[in-house]
Amino acid sequence: MPGGPELLIILAVVLLLFGSTKVPQLARSLGQASKEFKQGTNDDPHRAEAS
Repeated sequence: MPGGPELLIILAVVLLLFGSTKVPQLARSLGQASKEFKQGTNDDPHRAEAS
């Protein structure tokens, strides 16, 4: 897991690649995708038991 300095470098690279206007939209999209993935894995616990 990256620490503080590594996260700052990653954040700087993301800002350079996508620009400051696209970063909030990108973060929102990643959050929605993560939420949908978690909901998808928790939707049907009976199906997981059957397999």
